[in-house]
Amino acid sequence: MTQTQDEVAITAPKRHVHHQQVRYADLDPQQHVNNVRMLTYLEDARVSFLNYGGVAGGEGFGAMVVARQEADYLAPLLPRREPVRVELWVTEVRNASCTLAYEILDDEKVYLRARTVLVGFDVPTQSARRLNDTERALLAEYS
Repeated sequence: MTQTQDEVAITAPKRHVHHQQVRYADLDPQQHVNNVRMLTYLEDARVSFLNYGGVAGGEGFGAMVVARQEADYLAPLLPRREPVRVELWVTEVRNASCTLAYEILDDEKVYLRARTVLVGFDVPTQSARRLNDTERALLAEYS
């Protein structure tokens, strides 16, 4: 059985969209955005998402730390005037962690695909903690 375009749109997760301006300081000697700066773009989108979730949900997210990150660089991102989109969605929610997926793209090309595993973190004890119901509800909106 094949899915229609409407069925695919219904099952696709909601995405948080962060617009990232490419800065001259982000470029490497090959005149494209440095691979480490691309990870910073993901961080900016993640912070935007976690803060947006907090505003939208009232309570928001507690402390979270990155446990794992992987990225596939698909095309060089060159200097440009218009920002790129960093789109983020949730692919998995577990007891103490969640996995975020990302794409850095524009209307014509995907430059990077990545995944990050975030773990709930208890700052006073410096240890992992379980995600609470508020966090789970906010994450569910994007999964």
